[in-house]
Amino acid sequence: MIRLTDLTKRYGKFTAVDSINLEIRRGELFGFLGPNGAGKTTTMRMIAGILQPTSGRIEIAGDDMAREPIRAKSRLGFIPDRPYVYDKLTGAEFLRFVAALFGQEGAAVEHRMDELLDLFELTTWKDELVESYSHGMRQKLIISSALLHRPEVIVVDEPMVGLDPKGQKFLKELFRAFVERGGTVLMSTHTLDTVEEMCDRIGIINGGKILTCGTLAEVREQTAHGEADLEDLFLKLTGGIIDREMDEILK
Repeated sequence: MIRLTDLTKRYGKFTAVDSINLEIRRGELFGFLGPNGAGKTTTMRMIAGILQPTSGRIEIAGDDMAREPIRAKSRLGFIPDRPYVYDKLTGAEFLRFVAALFGQEGAAVEHRMDELLDLFELTTWKDELVESYSHGMRQKLIISSALLHRPEVIVVDEPMVGLDPKGQKFLKELFRAFVERGGTVLMSTHTLDTVEEMCDRIGIINGGKILTCGTLAEVREQTAHGEADLEDLFLKLTGGIIDREMDEILK
């Protein structure tokens, strides 16, 4: 459903994403991991069509993002790490605006919108300005907007930020149901427990390069780290702070 071929993004002499190749399958929840500045968000924004790659190819369900950007984007819902919305619109107005971007309007959109607002417990806030929403409510509204046009692929950056425990549990169940029905989710998060609980496969990126990719068992085998948990694997691969360095910091 998502295929990246030699995907590269440079800013002047700095290479943020360095010729990565990755395929994420239909019916798969894929965890995309890496330290800050590793290239995760840049990669995800290129997949969503927000950033233009320097070189390489992105395909969404067989549609080339460069050659058929409208078709490719219509198959995809993007949930960014920060819920930027228009404060002077109501929740309903914002969803209608997003639907219009996909060429959708009318009774079917209104029904779908009401379904999503009810699902995310935002119905009573439907006609309130977004400026009055809490951070968690804004996050729910953004997620609703990403699902509004019934995408085949969801790309989500730090989905649990701002959600209370009930909201986090619900979102986990929602993503799992989505992939069980044949959808694809690419999820980036620093919450490694969530990744271990939810993801079918993982990829770890650092310095713009994918270091390893596979199930947790496959990653352990590839990196010769036996029964290490994901946190230990992540720190060993990406260079976490070791005890001696911690001792120096705390002196």
